[in-house]
This record gives sequence, structure tokens and C-alpha cells, in this order.
Amino acid sequence: MESRKQPSVVVIGGGTGMPVLLRGLKDLPIDLTALVTVADDGGSTGRLRNEMAIPAPGDIRNVIAALSDAEPMLLELFQHRFTVGNGLSGHSMGNLLLAAMTSVTGNFFTGIQEISRVLNVKGEIYPISNDSMSLHAKMEDGTIVSGESNIPLANKRIEKVYLSPQPVQPLPDAVNAINNADLVVVAPGSLYTSILPNMIIPQIDVALSKTKANVVYVCNVMTQAGETTGYTAADHVQAIRGHIGGGCVDSVVVHNEPISKHVRQVYAEENAAPVIYDTERLLGMGLQIIEGDIIDSSRTTLRHDTKKIAKLLYSLIDQAV
Repeated sequence: MESRKQPSVVVIGGGTGMPVLLRGLKDLPIDLTALVTVADDGGSTGRLRNEMAIPAPGDIRNVIAALSDAEPMLLELFQHRFTVGNGLSGHSMGNLLLAAMTSVTGNFFTGIQEISRVLNVKGEIYPISNDSMSLHAKMEDGTIVSGESNIPLANKRIEKVYLSPQPVQPLPDAVNAINNADLVVVAPGSLYTSILPNMIIPQIDVALSKTKANVVYVCNVMTQAGETTGYTAADHVQAIRGHIGGGCVDSVVVHNEPISKHVRQVYAEENAAPVIYDTERLLGMGLQIIEGDIIDSSRTTLRHDTKKIAKLLYSLIDQAV
């Protein structure tokens, strides 16, 4: 009797939310693929992009670290950021390694594969595109703001985001991964600057709408100043649908426990507030709502709890496969 193949789970995203999900998922009996944004342009990543004409390495670096089973010291080295006031200051070692491996292999994706092999990464990591790209936002007042790191700073309501230069070519492996997935997870993170840059890429948008997989959006727990001020859970999903069409998100995961007063106060200083889950509107959009206590309550900065969210997502695969 042939053994049943492991279910295929694709996680799409970038920023801080994605590694948290991946750390929990990597130890489960699944074939895991991470599709990672390359539109970042801040800090070390931005300098390397400009100087070496490579796609943004920063989010990829954090995903490699999350999925790696390397020795802790090697990972610490990989994530080390130079602080000395010289030409290396502000650069992270992992970004430099990715830039170097891209030079050695002549290809960003091949560079990622080689470093993943060296650091014993579980699962596949695909940049959403092999091309260097820039993110732009058209604001509701008609102004255009260019650069991923500048968009939230404008502090205006965003109408839509788009990429240049066009056409952006998706990595074929990324499209295939979505087409063949049993579960696609849209990671939490900055909605307009980490999540949507992946989803609006040609062919990726179509694949998300057509895949047989359940596409699950893990909704942010807090709003983000300059991006989602005042947004409810349905507003988050509506922004995604407004960019890539109605059939692209099937389910939404929401945190259903109250957030402590102390944590709310910390976030209020950054003009952030808990995301309200407007259940009626979500149901009216035809979404399956998956509720759970999925926050790591031991921290003042809110993060999804790696183990809790992995367990909840894994339970969805049993229904899907």
C-alpha cells in the first residue's frame, strides 16, 4: 500500500508575522512552502537592493532563520546586525550572505536555495519574484507615495498599492505551489506593505482565486498606524479582495480573547488599537470564521502564539485534504 503524501501548506507574506507562523508549522507532518515578499526597501535591505540590484533580502532572511534547524550559534551569526560606525553598520550578516550567494550563483532564487541547504532549512522558500521591484501607494486624496518604508509614514488612507516596473514576473515555482496546495495561509503582517505586494503580482492573484486549497487569512490582532487605522477584520479582507478579486480568501482566523489593558495602552502610544471582528459583515462576505485564543499573552508586543496558531491551522488541513 502506497504511503499517503503529506498535505501541502503554502504560507504567503513577509514582515514579522510570517516567521512566527512558520516556526510552529515547520515541525508538523506537512510539506511546507513559504512565499516571501521582496518589495522591502528600508535599512540594510534597501541599501543592498540599490547597490547590488537584487530583490529585497530582509524578509527572506527572517524566514530562513525561522525554518532553519542549524546550530543556534550559526543562526545568531546569520541574524547578526553590525552596529560599528563603518561601512558595514546597520547591515545584517544574513542579508550580506544572501547578496554574496546571489553574486556567486548569478541568481537570487538559487542563492536562497544554497543558503537554505547550508542552514538545514525545513520546507521550501520562494521569493515571490526574482525581480527587484518597488511598491507604490495611491492614497484616497489622489497623492502617490513610493517606497514600501515611506507608505505608512505618509499617514494617509490608502486606496490601493501597485508595483513597478511592470510587468513583474512571478517565480513559476511560487505559482505552482499555490496551484498544488492543500491549504494556503496568508500570514498576518502589514496589510499594504508586506501582504498585498505578494498577492497583486500577475499570475499569483489568479492562482489564489483558482486554487482548490482553502485560502485562510490570519487577521492582524492590532491595527497599524498609517496603514489600517480604524480597520475592522472585514475591512482587512475587503482590501485584499479589492486588489485581487472576490474569490481569493475563503476563511479568516481571528483572535477571540480580550486584550489586556496594559497591552492596549502600549499600542495606543503608536496609534494602534485592537482589530474589531465584525462577525456579521464577515459572514455576509461568505467567509468561514475560525476563532481561537491564538495570542502569546506573555509579551507586551502582541504576537501570534507559534504553537497555538500552528495547531489551529493544522486542524483545517484535516478538513481540506
